[in-house]
Amino acid sequence: MRLVLASRAMAAARHAAKSQRSHLLSSLQASSAPLATSSFTARRMNEYVRHPRFSSTSSLHEPTLFTSPSAFADPIDATSDDALLRSDVRTMGTLLGEAISHHHGADVLQKVERLRSMAKESRTVSSAGEERLAPMAEFVSELTAKELVVISRAFAHFLGVANAAEAHQRCRRLKLDLEREVNEEVSLPVNGAPAPIGALHASKPDSTAGVISRLVYGKDGKSVSKEEIYKSLISQTVEIVLTAHPTQVNRRTLLEKHSRVQKILNEADSLREKSTPYHRQQLDDALRREIASIWQTDEVSRVKPTPQSEAERGTLVLETILWDSLPSFLRKLDATMKWGLGEEYGLPLTASPFKFASWMGGDRDGNPNVTPDVTREVCLTNRIKAAQLLEADVRELMGLISGNPPSVNCQSEAMQKIRMRVGEESRAPYRSYLHPVATKLANTASWAQRELKRVQKKENFDYHMANPEDVYLNEKELLEELLTVHQSLCDTGNTVVANGKLVDVIRKISAFGLTLVPLDVRQESDRHAEALDCITKYLGLGSYSDWDEATRVSWIQTQLQSRRPLIRSGIWREAESESFFTPTAVDTLETFQMISEQYEGSLGAYVISQCTSASDILAVLLLQLDAGVKKPLRVVPLFETLGDLNGAAATMEKLFSIPAYIGSLEGRKQEIMVGYSDSAKDAGRLAASWAQYETQVKLSEVAKKFSVDVVYFHGKGGTVGRGGNPNTFKAILSHAPGTINGQFRVTEQGEMISQNFGYSDRAERTLDIYTAAVLAEQHTDRPLPSKEWKDMMDKLSQISCDAYRKIVRGDQRFVPYFRAATPELELGSLNIGSRPAKRKASGGVESLRAIPWNFAWTQTRLNLPTWLGVGEAIGEVLSSKDEKTLRTMYNEWDSFRTTIDLVEMILSKSDSSVARHYERVLVSDPQALELGGEIREIHDATERAVLDLAGHKTLSEHDTLLQRLMAVRNPYVDCLNVLQAETLKRLRKSEGTAEEDVLKDALLTTITGVANGMGNTG
Repeated sequence: MRLVLASRAMAAARHAAKSQRSHLLSSLQASSAPLATSSFTARRMNEYVRHPRFSSTSSLHEPTLFTSPSAFADPIDATSDDALLRSDVRTMGTLLGEAISHHHGADVLQKVERLRSMAKESRTVSSAGEERLAPMAEFVSELTAKELVVISRAFAHFLGVANAAEAHQRCRRLKLDLEREVNEEVSLPVNGAPAPIGALHASKPDSTAGVISRLVYGKDGKSVSKEEIYKSLISQTVEIVLTAHPTQVNRRTLLEKHSRVQKILNEADSLREKSTPYHRQQLDDALRREIASIWQTDEVSRVKPTPQSEAERGTLVLETILWDSLPSFLRKLDATMKWGLGEEYGLPLTASPFKFASWMGGDRDGNPNVTPDVTREVCLTNRIKAAQLLEADVRELMGLISGNPPSVNCQSEAMQKIRMRVGEESRAPYRSYLHPVATKLANTASWAQRELKRVQKKENFDYHMANPEDVYLNEKELLEELLTVHQSLCDTGNTVVANGKLVDVIRKISAFGLTLVPLDVRQESDRHAEALDCITKYLGLGSYSDWDEATRVSWIQTQLQSRRPLIRSGIWREAESESFFTPTAVDTLETFQMISEQYEGSLGAYVISQCTSASDILAVLLLQLDAGVKKPLRVVPLFETLGDLNGAAATMEKLFSIPAYIGSLEGRKQEIMVGYSDSAKDAGRLAASWAQYETQVKLSEVAKKFSVDVVYFHGKGGTVGRGGNPNTFKAILSHAPGTINGQFRVTEQGEMISQNFGYSDRAERTLDIYTAAVLAEQHTDRPLPSKEWKDMMDKLSQISCDAYRKIVRGDQRFVPYFRAATPELELGSLNIGSRPAKRKASGGVESLRAIPWNFAWTQTRLNLPTWLGVGEAIGEVLSSKDEKTLRTMYNEWDSFRTTIDLVEMILSKSDSSVARHYERVLVSDPQALELGGEIREIHDATERAVLDLAGHKTLSEHDTLLQRLMAVRNPYVDCLNVLQAETLKRLRKSEGTAEEDVLKDALLTTITGVANGMGNTG
């Protein structure tokens, strides 16, 4: 986002704004009747023109989306790609300033502007230094608590609407890039490729069209056959798992408003070349209303969400965006395949390049709020939504496919099927055939709604009472009916009709099924061991918890082979036996009981967090079978900590040696989840990255030894500290070779869901990047590192891990420093997730989840988890005889270079002077202050080491976009940081006072604002 309020354009912009206001006022005064849809009468417009908000102290002076090129002082501004973005941001800034001044007075707006000006001044060379924020701190110290709230809201909302403008600019550029390709205004990276058709981006290396061009038409004389690429595309699958991880700080209400802002900006683009003053005025008024509404909307979540509301919010993107964007993208993919491979290589009708799943309502790891009934509710709610969406689509098809093809001499088996249902005399056979389909979908939704009410009322009921003849319980049945219609249309000469909306609906069923998203169930391994411990004690077999690993495995093997139930269902609730079962064991056993009740498609995998042994995996399989689960969920071990990752290969080798377990694998396929967040929190980013890479290589070797097809599930967060990478294409290609093989399962969470899928154009682009990356990965030569490089990575990993743990675990000053210098303790008040911040109520930093751990450091701009330990490792090796090897690795090994470049990117977004300000304001313990100084010295040394290795003079010097972005964002985020530090200081002294609640609002607002400014949370 480029929040450009350029002073050089101010005079011209003010003149344009004045002219536009005069024009609008004249139009309104000349109108014989007021416009019903306009929010401004002539009187109100005159009031706004005279309002003191237009004083020279404000930089927000452009009240229309339709600024003419003459409004820019510099002609370059009017012709550059970002001119409209700058204009949009100025316009919304103006409107936000109007709202602030109108509701709180011009003096408050002047204070906002004063603080912003001071922040910009502090970023100049003459003001640089550790105390550069001191004047700003002195200024905010004189603000009242209520002024802290209002001024924090001003900066937070400004960054929020500017993010919306930036999101729209990305979509705008995507459209412009396609136009330039088709108009031959850009050169294609590969000679000999067909002329672009404008479906996907042939000129972009991270687009499927670009990858096909490179692979088919050869780069450096190497090419892949069209048949090979076709087979890869129709067999590869990306499964995106939406999780409930609490990283989205913006309320759903505000996200919806920001989405409407983007739609207004999109409409404005279509009206710029040709429109009437009336239509332009309507859009200006619509934007003014939206911004005014945003300002008056409470940005603080007052109530902690329930798992049900979390799930509903999470699946909103599927209902409102992906439901239509996915089939739209698949049409473009089909056209691109035909363009690059040939007409005979189109995307098969039922191919599923994408699947979606969810943890929302199923992830109970450390979250006592997710109960068996919660999972039942969410599963039923998802069925209701899917049935309603499909019913609407089928009813639309009934109106679109109204033809009556001749049945005489028709040899179509599909047409005969349709006639058998509707009769030979039907004049609209397809409409008649689809009518009972729509009715059955309506019945499915009604049935699920009744069952949902019964679950909510805690009624005893037979969950399996649904009659398959009345409702859809299997997606294959619905799919076959629609495929029959498609085939019939093709057989009777109506292929053009068949390939319309009907194809989209068929592809939706292939991707979303009858449940919209299946839920994964996740629980920590200790809970399963506790349940089995209760069972063995009840059976008089002793304590499972006291048995060693060999005894546990042997006993579970015996039970799996016997297939006799261990205990009767519900025995844990009976008076004579309930004393044997702990409350957590009861919850675990009832969870497996719930799993046994679900229809096919409701649930996906059972993920075991904190998995350390083969018995952890076998326990889940046994508990499923004992509960009567007819088709057990695939059991997915999650290896999280550094120790778990290092021991993963031995654990899986032992597991694959057990015939009973191998026999339970459907298609001999094993899914394994790799945890990126907790491993980085445990050992630091560099050590964790290498452990993740090496573990996947070793696990693949073990799987190959036992002829098992392994699929990796990548548990990544949005931030680099939690395994994220803003460059998805490069991130996928940096995985170890031979570990993806066309199957990629990954988590998307929090703010990343809205960033990647919150708008249709952006969603399609994200789907394109995933498709391109998984395709390219299968056909890109990426050898494994040599022994010399592996030894070097072992050395770097050990040095960095030791340095990281020395501070985080070994220094007694660290916890007091962390809790004083960051808002970690206060983050629990931010109602953005249903689960607690810690897995266990007791415990220190070690029990803190990875999200608040990263979240706290992001707020203070230090970003410690990402770089701590990296500089020590690089610096030590660069000063040794192994310097040449390290530099060669950086220059020649893409995976390693990607890791270092990500650290460099985070360092460029970090600011140790801001962290120093937090220390100065909030930390009183001399020892903690001393540690803070040491950490900042390590930060600066890490910058120097990374620059040395990368051969750069400044951080991210080749990423000009990032540099421009941070240059314009930094002053606004600086303001929020200073406001946050002041608020924290007062809040920690105000417990029980009248100002406490006001200060809490101010703090939560600054947290939201910093997250918006930095582009991520945890």
